[in-house]
Amino acid sequence: MPSPAFFIMIDGLRPDAIAITDSPHLKGLIARSSHTLKATSVMPSITLPCHTSIFHSVPPSRHGITTNQWHPMARPLPGLIDVAHQHGLKCAAIYNWEPLRDLNRPESLYASAYMNTSYQADGDDMMAEEVVCLVPKLKPDFGFIYLGTVDTSGHAYGWMSDGYLRQIEHVDGCLGQVLAALPADAHIVLQADHGGHDRDHGTDMPEDMTIPWLVAGPAIKAGYEIQGPVSLLDTAPTLAKLMNLPLHPQWEGKPVDEAWQTSV
Repeated sequence: MPSPAFFIMIDGLRPDAIAITDSPHLKGLIARSSHTLKATSVMPSITLPCHTSIFHSVPPSRHGITTNQWHPMARPLPGLIDVAHQHGLKCAAIYNWEPLRDLNRPESLYASAYMNTSYQADGDDMMAEEVVCLVPKLKPDFGFIYLGTVDTSGHAYGWMSDGYLRQIEHVDGCLGQVLAALPADAHIVLQADHGGHDRDHGTDMPEDMTIPWLVAGPAIKAGYEIQGPVSLLDTAPTLAKLMNLPLHPQWEGKPVDEAWQTSV
């Protein structure tokens, strides 16, 4: 049985904000990971289109979701959680922005914890508390953990503003609680969905399109800067490979093989 895998999303985290914040847990995870601060989002660089692309490994031009309102795909294809469930894995999701409930088909999740807290400064504290409570008890094979308040602070104060940077530091404390609650042998992918500029995002500007992306765990090189291009379309294939799952033939991304300790 492969090690459990966890996908941590810090919505709206710009990579150039990391170095100028007091974020020891995030920086520590980067130090023990294979990582890039130059990964790319998709257009439009908006939360639900980005997440649909992340979990289904196809761009918005394929899945058809171009706003934060979900609708059924004209040509459905399974996402990561659906594939994991089909192969008998226990999947859990902990999140605080409700449109993300449609990232998988009904009954693919073993457990789901949602609270409408992404618009309050301490909203990710509650997500961390849920992780601490649920993960050791449920022991999921795959867990999706979404922390949404960095994005909402960007909209409230402006990306790279003092209020935005201080929220990253606050969420770093939440990340520390999350990491402490995960199994020691877990594989972890952490990334943002998009960046931002002024008080908005959604354009093809580098500030909106450039995201941090990292993978860590027993099979992964530590302290390694990924040299090749990485897209958020590569997230589902990378997590699938970590869980020994087949890649759906319609997924357009690829595992970030460069991150593995041995050549593949």
